[in-house]
Amino acid sequence: MGGEGSMMAANNSLKNNRDLVSKRKERGGLTGSYSNVKLAEFPEATPEQLKEIKERMKREQKQIRKKQIFAMFIIILALFFLYIFN
Repeated sequence: MGGEGSMMAANNSLKNNRDLVSKRKERGGLTGSYSNVKLAEFPEATPEQLKEIKERMKREQKQIRKKQIFAMFIIILALFFLYIFN
């Protein structure tokens, strides 16, 4: 009967995958405790600082948006000229 070789290969592949999973569990890479970890102390932000950060982020996003629009305009213009002159 045909197909025994492919079935044996599938069974071997499944067995090898199970072996890999068991090795990963034995190593215990994801186990541990955070009891000895010290948390950093950060100062509280004042409302003025938060407002300044918000305004700075808005300015930065506006500059990024301008650069993106300019780049898209250049790309569209280049494609237009390539289409026209070819």
